[in-house]
Amino acid sequence: MDKFDYRILEILQNDASASLADLAARVGLSTTPCWRRIQRLKEDGVIQAQVALCDPVSLGLGLTAFVTVKAARHDDGWTTRFLDGVAGIPEILEVYRMAGEVDYLLKVVVADIAGYDRVYKRLIKVAELVDVSSGFVMEVVRHTTALPLEQIYKPVKGGAKG
Repeated sequence: MDKFDYRILEILQNDASASLADLAARVGLSTTPCWRRIQRLKEDGVIQAQVALCDPVSLGLGLTAFVTVKAARHDDGWTTRFLDGVAGIPEILEVYRMAGEVDYLLKVVVADIAGYDRVYKRLIKVAELVDVSSGFVMEVVRHTTALPLEQIYKPVKGGAKG
C-alpha cells in the first residue's frame, strides 16, 4: 500500500458516498487508477464493506449497554454454544473475546431498559455463565468508525492531501 491507498481509505472512512470523480481528484489520481485501487483494496479485504451508519437515537434505540461476561467453562463446546447464541440476538452488535478479568465484552443497543431486560434473559440462556455485568451509556463523548491510519502512514505535505 502506498500514500494513494491510504488517502483513499482516509476519505472513504469519513464518507463512503464520495463520488469516484471527487475521490480521484482529492487523492490526485485519474478515475480509472483510483477505481482499480478501490477494487484491489476490496479484493484484498482491506475494505470490508461500505455501509450507511444510522443514528440509533433517531431510530428509537436510545440505550446502549456494554456487558461483560465471565464464562463458566473454557472449552470448545461452551464457546460454540455461547457464540452461536449471541449471534442469534440481533441487539448484540459487537462481541469481543477479552484477556483479563472478563471473558467477553458485548455491545448491546436497545430502545430502553425493558428491551435490555429481554436481551439479558435471552443471553443468560445461551450458555452457562459465571457473571454478567452491565454498564449503561449516559453520553457518547466520542464515536468514530475511522481507523487511525496516520499511525501506519505519515501523510506527505501537499500531493495526496486534499
